[in-house]
Amino acid sequence: MEKIRVKHWHIINILLIIYDLISVNAAYFLALWIRFDCRFNSIPAYYLQTYIRFIPIYSIVCLIIFTVFKLYKSIWRFAGYRELFNIIFASVTSSILHVIGITFIFRRMTIVYYVFGAFIQLILVAAVRFSYRFYLTEKKRMYVNRSDDPNKNVMVIGAGSAGNSILKDIKSSNELHDKVVCIIDDKRNKWGRYIDGVPVVGGTDSIQENVEKYNVSKIYIAIPSMKPADKKNLIDICKETGCEIKNLPGIYQFVTGEIGVSALKEVSVEDLLGRDPIRVNTDEILEQLRGKVVMVTGGGGSIGSELCRQIAEHEPEQLIIFDIYENNAYEIELELKEKHPDLNLVTLIGSVRDSRRLDQVFSEYHPEVIYHAAAHKHVPLMEDSPCEAVKNNAIGTYKTAYGAMLYGVKKFVLISTDKAVNPTNVMGASKRMCEMIVQSFDRLIKEGRADEIPEFHTHADDYAKESIKKIPKDTCTEFVAVRFGNVLGSNGSVIPIFKKQIAKGGPVTVTHPDIIRYFMTIPEAVSLVLQASYYAKGGEIFILDMGEPVKIDTLARNLIKLSGHKPDEDIMIEYTGLRPGEKLFEEKLMAEEGMQTTPNKLIHIGMPIEFDVEKFYQDLRDAMMVAYNDDEAGTKKWVMKIVDTYHPADN
Repeated sequence: MEKIRVKHWHIINILLIIYDLISVNAAYFLALWIRFDCRFNSIPAYYLQTYIRFIPIYSIVCLIIFTVFKLYKSIWRFAGYRELFNIIFASVTSSILHVIGITFIFRRMTIVYYVFGAFIQLILVAAVRFSYRFYLTEKKRMYVNRSDDPNKNVMVIGAGSAGNSILKDIKSSNELHDKVVCIIDDKRNKWGRYIDGVPVVGGTDSIQENVEKYNVSKIYIAIPSMKPADKKNLIDICKETGCEIKNLPGIYQFVTGEIGVSALKEVSVEDLLGRDPIRVNTDEILEQLRGKVVMVTGGGGSIGSELCRQIAEHEPEQLIIFDIYENNAYEIELELKEKHPDLNLVTLIGSVRDSRRLDQVFSEYHPEVIYHAAAHKHVPLMEDSPCEAVKNNAIGTYKTAYGAMLYGVKKFVLISTDKAVNPTNVMGASKRMCEMIVQSFDRLIKEGRADEIPEFHTHADDYAKESIKKIPKDTCTEFVAVRFGNVLGSNGSVIPIFKKQIAKGGPVTVTHPDIIRYFMTIPEAVSLVLQASYYAKGGEIFILDMGEPVKIDTLARNLIKLSGHKPDEDIMIEYTGLRPGEKLFEEKLMAEEGMQTTPNKLIHIGMPIEFDVEKFYQDLRDAMMVAYNDDEAGTKKWVMKIVDTYHPADN
């Protein structure tokens, strides 16, 4: 026979039941005693006998009502308004039944007996249950007040509902030992007043002064409705204090009630961009992807994986992840299976340089939309391996695009880069070659000359002869490119590198004090890519408006400050010089391309630049053969010949 284990809360409930039985009956005895001038001998015998005879009945009634209102199932150390309401409703209900029961079963009692009895009962029942929480709160308050540790002193910015919620959350938490010492708010009518004993000391212009006055080490920003530009300015002020900064992300948390210390997050570099989050028309994206077979090449990379995440949200018939690196592909596969158990997901390993593997995938799965994100993107590494840049970026794009055309893919979207504009490095030049490839394909298809597009092979001649397939006359694949700059947090980007360097205590390495880049978050960039592809008619190069450029040096210094350190004092910044192929700034658009607008003001269209397609294909084939012979110098020469805007930095 299994032994019954008595738990701690069982004992607590037994004690509460005993206490309730005593208190509810004692309450009405006290009411009777008070009615007769607090003299026991003055209580008439018939009132006392009636009270005693009703005790057993009322005890049972109270236990039933208190159980119904869950007074024996709440965790009273966390008691709040809901528990208080339950106590009030239970006491009022039992008191009404007391009046009815004792009056109709026995006799009418005095008015004071009914009123005072109900009131005293409510006080006694509530007091014992809230006393434990009060004891823990006061114990924590006394502990914090006794502590002189400045690491616990917190400044809350925002004396509104969000700030009040965070203040109460900190005070009620048993795990946190933070102490809110002051509140900042720009509304003058709140200055000099108190919220739960904490003073509102001034506006944002007094942050530095009050950080020093109150020995503050942490600043919690609790203004969810603040505009991004205003929040950037506020964070700029806060980071000069050297305090740890946390921020309530946005109005969503306020609407859903998710306001508390747990909702705060570390201030990120995205908060320093100082602009509104980019919005897209999700209905248009849904219309484009719903019920389609969608393939993402390079689906395990930073951009490719985010493409997969957002595509999965738009109800595709099937999503195909295609990547040569199995670890990344496996990670995004596990993530999507967990979040979207009903998604028809296929993960395939292969290279965009392998015609046979591409042919197998296209013939078996027949994708309708392809997002081509597979590429070598690291600028200095591609300077040292130019042949691989041409093989993977240019020839890989050519083979994938050719397969898409051959198997009737409806839309092919190339993920390009601002480094393709007037490139100074092999990586950027190879991506410009990719743009030329998709533009040439689209042009010949529209002119009805798709059969003039040659098929490139680097395999044995006998395979090449066998693999040649006839291009359908009705082929109508739309080829477009989407060009944008750096994305925050992508693989190989500066942000993760800076964070690792800061964690090690420095130095933080910046190539040049004047180097600038355009930045966008990965989800923002991908959402714009999806919307741009909706606008595509074929042949366009879409350019995403990434706002104002950011100095990398400023970015590094802000990250150091947000980590609670001082640049050039706690953590040094070292300038290492521009890396091979790197330039001080990246253009988003070649001057001769011109600009067109789209319904989304953040997406623009660069008009195609005319070039000799037949000569381009011949030069590209020659460049391919040189690259596959691993002739690095020869490969660079061919790249310069094909991309006339390419001017190597070392020249």
